[in-house]
Amino acid sequence: MKTVTDRFLTYIKQPTASEEGSAHFPSTKGQLQFALALAEECRQMGLTEVEVDKYGYVYATLPATWEKAPVIGWIAHMDTSPDAPGQGVMPHIVQSYDGGIIPLNGITLSPEVFPSLRDYIGDTLITTDGTTLLGADDKAGIAEIMTAAEYLLAHPEILHGKIRIAFTPDEEIGRGADHFDVKKFGADFAYTMDGGKLGELEYENFNAARAVIHIQGKSVHPGTAKNLMANAALIGTEIASLLPEKEIPAKTEGYEGFFHLCSFEGNVSEATLTYLIRDFNSDTFAHRKNLLELIVERKNIQYPNAITLELRDEYYNMSSQIQDHMEIIELAKKAMELCGITPIVQPIRGGTDGARLSFMGLPCPNLFAGGLNFHGPYEYIPVSSMEKAVEMLVKIAELGTSLDFKKKM
Repeated sequence: MKTVTDRFLTYIKQPTASEEGSAHFPSTKGQLQFALALAEECRQMGLTEVEVDKYGYVYATLPATWEKAPVIGWIAHMDTSPDAPGQGVMPHIVQSYDGGIIPLNGITLSPEVFPSLRDYIGDTLITTDGTTLLGADDKAGIAEIMTAAEYLLAHPEILHGKIRIAFTPDEEIGRGADHFDVKKFGADFAYTMDGGKLGELEYENFNAARAVIHIQGKSVHPGTAKNLMANAALIGTEIASLLPEKEIPAKTEGYEGFFHLCSFEGNVSEATLTYLIRDFNSDTFAHRKNLLELIVERKNIQYPNAITLELRDEYYNMSSQIQDHMEIIELAKKAMELCGITPIVQPIRGGTDGARLSFMGLPCPNLFAGGLNFHGPYEYIPVSSMEKAVEMLVKIAELGTSLDFKKKM
C-alpha cells in the first residue's frame, strides 16, 4: 500500500492550476490529464464504477461490506489556485521540525509570522521551496481519500456502506460544482476534504455575490475641463469611499461580513471596480447588495447614466441545508474524537464545492485536509495531519453503518 505522503508528493508534481476566464471545462488541460491518471489509479486499486466524464469529473465507488448503511460521498478538488505558480513544485521536507525558521528560496517560513508552526514542533512538515504554492489545497484531500479507500479495500473485515468518491475540477475559480451530477453520484450525503488545519469541521459558509461596477467617464483637455470632465477613475474612488471602511477583509473575522474590492482598473475615460460581497446572515447579505445598488443609483443622479452595476449571487450559506441533517455533523465529530482529534467547529470564511452541492440536494459539510497558508509559497502541511485525516475517513465509513439517515430524507 502507498502511504498518504507518497501519494501527496506524487500528486503535487502535476500542474493543475485552474484558469479564470477560460472558455473550456475543465479550464486547463493539466486538470484533465490528472483526472485520467487518478481514474487509472482507482481502477488498479480495485475501485468500481470508475469514470471520467466529459467535463473532467472523476467518479468511483468503494463497494459496501454492509449493504444496509447509507451511501457516503468523499469529495476533493483537483485544481490548484491560479493565485501563485503551480508548475514545477519542488517540495521541501522538514524532519522533526524544531520550531525555528525554515529557510526557503528567497523567503523564510517563520513561526513569528506564522504562529501555527509552533503547533507542529516535532512533526515532519512538507513545505514549498519558496517559488511555488504546494498544492495541499486540495491534493492533500485527494491523497487522503485514495489512501483511506485503499485501506478499506485491504481490510474487508471492517463493515462499511457504499462509499462514492468524486474529484472535481475548477473549484478554485468557483466552477467546481457546475456540472457535478448529483443523481449519478448517488450519495445520501457527502464530505468535502477541503479544510485547513487538523480538526476543522465546517458546515457554515459565506453567502457570496460578485459586483462589477463600470463607469463611463468624459475625457476632455484638463486645461478646459471645468464643468465638462467626468473622471471615471475619480468617480470610482467616490463609490469606494461610500462603503463602510471597517467592513473589509483586513478588518473582519468570525461571522463578520465584508465588501472586498478585488480589482480597480481605470483612467479618465472609463473605470471598472470588482467587488466580492460576503456575509453569513441572509438578511445582512441582502442589505449589503441593496447598499451597493443604492450608492450606484445616487451616483447616477450626480453623473447621469454614467455607471452600470452587474450584481450576481455566487453561492449561499450551506447551514440552511445541513440543519435538518445534523447527524452527519455528529458522525464526523464522533469519528474525530475516536481518532484522538479535537473537533474545531467553525464557519468557513469562504466557500467550497460542498456549499453549492448542499443546495443541489447533497448535504455536504467540509472536513480538514491538514494544509495551512494556502495559495502561496508559504504553504505547508504536517504529515501527521494527513495521516489523521485518513484515519478519520476510515472511522466515518465504519460509524456510518449505524447512522439512520435515509429514513430522514
